[in-house]
Amino acid sequence: MTFNDGLVTANMSISLDGFVAGPNQTLDDPLGEGGERLHDWMFQQPDANQAIVDQILAPSAYIMGRNMFGPIRGDWPDDQWKGWWGDEPPYHAPVYVLTHHAREPLEMAGGTTFHFVTTGIDDALARARAAAGEGRVSIAGGASTVRQYLGAGHIDRIILSVSPIVLGAGERPFDGLGGVAFKPIDVLANELATHITYDVVR
Repeated sequence: MTFNDGLVTANMSISLDGFVAGPNQTLDDPLGEGGERLHDWMFQQPDANQAIVDQILAPSAYIMGRNMFGPIRGDWPDDQWKGWWGDEPPYHAPVYVLTHHAREPLEMAGGTTFHFVTTGIDDALARARAAAGEGRVSIAGGASTVRQYLGAGHIDRIILSVSPIVLGAGERPFDGLGGVAFKPIDVLANELATHITYDVVR
């Protein structure tokens, strides 16, 4: 399966009951209670799932919500928090973080620079498209951010990595999106996940 240049995509690991993160996110539990299990496929069977990992890391720019960047709420107390990923995040590209609180860009090792956007989802997408050129833009999460971009009609393609677990509570990306339709175009399945690629029907 190939991805055309210029697409806006999203990848989400999701439970059978529709959650992409568990409840009660904390500094020690960034994906909420039980949420880490959603990504077992990536770490326990990397070879079997390499095609999906390659798609996650292929975009030329990313957009994420502030809750995905970190657990801090409200005004930034200082510039100490630099994300969950250590000194060299996996993106290696510009990342636009949606927030209500301004902060200077944060340049990390390996080519990742976090830009903090206070002017809404459309401006963040315009900036990401400009940075990506002819490449892809990924709506990296979390649930609320993906929901906003789907609701606005900005996502072209989405990969759901369905883990065979039930979380029971947490963050759900599709609530309130009645009328959004998807066309499945590819499936890759193994013991820890079923990866379904959908085009968003316009």
